[in-house]
Amino acid sequence: MKRIVIRERTPIPPFGEPARDLRILNKPLWLLQRDLLAHHCRGAEEVDSPSEISSDREELLVYRDNLFFNGELIDTFIAQAKASGHACQIAFARDDKSITTHALRLQDGITLDIQHNVYVADLFYYPYGVTEEAQPLIIDTEPREMGYYHIPTYMAPNQGDLIFQVPRRVFLSIENWVHVFLANSPFGVFSLGRIHEQRAEESWKEKLAVSFSTLLDRINPLAPRWRNHFLASSRLVKIGKNCSIDPTATIHGPTVIGDNCTIGAGVVITNSLIGKNVTIMQGSQVMLSVVSDRCYLPWHAALFMTTLMENSMVAQLSCLQMCVVGRNTFIGAGNIFTDFDLRNQPLHTYHLRKGASQPEKEEIGLPVIGSAVGHNCKIGSGFVVYPARMIGSNTTLIYADPEAVISRNIQAMRSIDDLEVDEAGEPMRTVYTWPRVLEHPAPPAKPEPTEPFQISWPEAARLRR
Repeated sequence: MKRIVIRERTPIPPFGEPARDLRILNKPLWLLQRDLLAHHCRGAEEVDSPSEISSDREELLVYRDNLFFNGELIDTFIAQAKASGHACQIAFARDDKSITTHALRLQDGITLDIQHNVYVADLFYYPYGVTEEAQPLIIDTEPREMGYYHIPTYMAPNQGDLIFQVPRRVFLSIENWVHVFLANSPFGVFSLGRIHEQRAEESWKEKLAVSFSTLLDRINPLAPRWRNHFLASSRLVKIGKNCSIDPTATIHGPTVIGDNCTIGAGVVITNSLIGKNVTIMQGSQVMLSVVSDRCYLPWHAALFMTTLMENSMVAQLSCLQMCVVGRNTFIGAGNIFTDFDLRNQPLHTYHLRKGASQPEKEEIGLPVIGSAVGHNCKIGSGFVVYPARMIGSNTTLIYADPEAVISRNIQAMRSIDDLEVDEAGEPMRTVYTWPRVLEHPAPPAKPEPTEPFQISWPEAARLRR
């Protein structure tokens, strides 16, 4: 079967590049798609639109290059499409909660087919070339409600519980940075944990295998102490070559750690993906997160449902919750990325629709969400970033104000492709000094009174303050 890839060139703020080049689960999206389809397809051809597909009568799999799916979904779709014997287009039921709750917002790639009353997307199977109209093939994503139930009710009174509809068969059209967050955490490592959980529930062989590997780890004198926990068994925690892991670290699966990694004393890692050549120092915590190749976390850094693309660093005492950080980015010490609006207002972000010249403000649909930081950024120490904000690529933020709170988006002054370089070949970054990073100018100061007037002493004291 031949692959036909439809190119989607719309850049995704704040990264300034299309989805296919962004890292999802520590791989560029185009590479992740290729690897998942390697045992189904041979060769590939890229086109700008479906009209460019050749009329050769051969078996084809056609998809848009900004789609994210896992092996469970693509294997099911191809198997059912082949069994049908006719051309098929992927479709989802109107009541599929993972699609309706998370995948439909901030995107144009998943649309409603009114004729068949289903949601459809640009993933097609043609047994004999594009010779017939594709019929919708409904795939059940098998969502499971997973989240955080033991929290105060005032945390989300108007927007529902803090839960995710985590699918077994994952599908997203990545058109916004929020989708990058969903693909890596709730639909990525969280979904991997949900799949392992379901396998253990449905198969006594799987449950017995995990229990047996845990027992072997406990009686093995060479096994590290953190292997003594059921969730830390060698069946759930995969460790690469040449890794140095302190015995006092706590690692719970499902977790994958790449080659040449260093895990320091007191580190806690839960249900995460750690790339190659990663260093996580003393006391740091990583939960439901993706830390890509060559990243560095000094002591007491914290990541929760956060994605770091390659070559990035989060310095000590910084806390990132439900965030996405681009490649080659430095985040200094003591930065706080918040994820909850204390006013209980819906969270919004800017989304660039297909064919639009300017992004528009749209509701995210999640009660909590962090922020997105682009590529090649440098952020100083001590910033507080409000939820759902974007910091554009190639930005440098210098702490130069007593109240350095990032309450608005920070746009990059130029695209990545147009960057100038210095003598060393490094991109010349835009340097902002607070508070000149605001999207809108500060309101003008009230004019001083020009004529004498009488006020009370408390009022005068308040004015002096």
